Amino acid sequence: MTDTKTYSINNNWRGEIAVGEPLHEMLVRITVDNNFIIQDVWAKTENGPFEMCPEIAPAYKALTGIQMGPGWRKSIRQKVGGVLGCTHLTELLFPMATVAMQTIWPLQSKIQKKEGKKLTPDKAPKILNTCHAWDTSSPVVKENVPKYYTGND
Repeated sequence: MTDTKTYSINNNWRGEIAVGEPLHEMLVRITVDNNFIIQDVWAKTENGPFEMCPEIAPAYKALTGIQMGPGWRKSIRQKVGGVLGCTHLTELLFPMATVAMQTIWPLQSKIQKKEGKKLTPDKAPKILNTCHAWDTSSPVVKENVPKYYTGND
């Protein structure tokens, strides 16, 4: 995440922050396994408004071992919410579960297809009814998991 301003600002720690210079510049990288369990977390604050901002980055290692899925945001808040973390770094984590799932699920499907395994799940995929496109009555569900399609034809 990079936050720049269209005007210069004075900062007690950094002095003048020029137009286009990052006030906030933060990075988070998460490594997950095929079961969406966090194996490693790396966080860094390259620029922040206060001298102490970079000091909290190592706290994000506390997320190691957490599984992405239901309760993801709650788990994050328990480990690095409030004074246990940085608002900006923490908020960067929320969409990472979606990105991981959109990356890993298609890969798992590709591998299963290559190995000749059944692609239609025996139980409803967790993604159903999580958004407009995955509504059980949508054409997306009809095409991808027709067994769980509830729309009218």
